[in-house]
Amino acid sequence: MGEEVNEHLGYDKHNPVGRGTGNSRNGTRSKTVVTDNVGAIQIDVPRDRNGTFEPQLVKKHQRRLSDMDAMVLSLFTKGLTTSESTAHSRRGPMARRS
Repeated sequence: MGEEVNEHLGYDKHNPVGRGTGNSRNGTRSKTVVTDNVGAIQIDVPRDRNGTFEPQLVKKHQRRLSDMDAMVLSLFTKGLTTSESTAHSRRGPMARRS
């Protein structure tokens, strides 16, 4: 989700380019979501000062994640890019066993 806020703001965290832009990071808020396999998990959702950031991975007011959503979230937290996550999900469950 950190990458989502980077894209929204147009600069990476701690980059001086963001100074004086009128909008910046404003910490995170904790959110509990329920997954099919793991149960309840707590995630940190980034915020921006203007309140215009709309997360796409776990949307506002979303409380339940499907197995696919949970897998994508897990891959993002491990540092995989969007294209790497997409490639991984297309391989299917059998590919993960190798």
